[in-house]
Amino acid sequence: MTETASAAQISPQALEEAAEWLMCMGEGDVSEAEQAAWRVWRSSSPDRERAWQRAELLMGKLGGLPPALAMSALDRPGNPGRRAVITRLAIFLALAPTSWLGFNLSERQGWMADYRAAIGECREIILVDGTQVFLNTDSAIDVRFDPDQRLIRLVRGEILVQTAPDSAVPPRPLRVATSEGRMQALGTRFSVRERAGRTYLAVLEGAIRVEAGSAALVTPLVVKAGEKTDFDARATAPVSRVDETITAWTQGMLMADKMRLEDFAAELARYGRGFVRCDPAIADLLISGAYPINERRRTLNMLAATYSISVTEHMSGYWTLLAAR
Repeated sequence: MTETASAAQISPQALEEAAEWLMCMGEGDVSEAEQAAWRVWRSSSPDRERAWQRAELLMGKLGGLPPALAMSALDRPGNPGRRAVITRLAIFLALAPTSWLGFNLSERQGWMADYRAAIGECREIILVDGTQVFLNTDSAIDVRFDPDQRLIRLVRGEILVQTAPDSAVPPRPLRVATSEGRMQALGTRFSVRERAGRTYLAVLEGAIRVEAGSAALVTPLVVKAGEKTDFDARATAPVSRVDETITAWTQGMLMADKMRLEDFAAELARYGRGFVRCDPAIADLLISGAYPINERRRTLNMLAATYSISVTEHMSGYWTLLAAR
């Protein structure tokens, strides 16, 4: 069944109820009684279950509520604008499938990729030439070897590559392509991450030749060992020194060295389902340490024990809020 077809089977009333529960769950102080009421509501009819699944899909694709809806009108009942905002959110839920078409196409590309790692998974693969590739959480690649080149296309996410010499004569170059450009390895170990329309490159050994998307307009850049850069289709940023802990994820760790708490929360959220949100009041709190990425509860307990942070979980840990203690 297509998303558009299923949309027609969700009643406006169920969508409005889901919108109200969505805002309620995002307010950060949901009681056990409210959580129990939400579970009863959700299981009371297939229509309500479909409506809630639509709400979860919205949260997953937008990383939370749209900014236009995250306003004071989302306060507890008593604010006269709350009902209007609930109605707007319900309409958004009803109309969203059409606007998600492009996203769904991108999702399918990931599922159809040659190799992929699920959320929370770190996967190692060895290509036919001996090149070693680690895929970080929620990542996907396509691999195409031909007489002219060895090509790895990063569909989404992050990879760490250790190149192997090519046995072909003459040796074929190994290249990594993203939507923003192309990188050619010069006997090297390097990581590539694509995020929000930019490609982030860190070179640990050897060197990488970088060509941004508009190669005819951008001078290629050679990034050497110990350097990093990022680029979009138009330009490449200046190189800077790389922190070798950038690949700690291959060992199951997230390293923080005076990292903003909000940035840390976003990184931690990559490795599991659900959401980790940070109260804006403590977003700029700087934290340091080594944290296990696949043990979210342990990591959150470590944060709470080290800093003046309270950790509140809702929906069985699906929604986590970090706030000042």
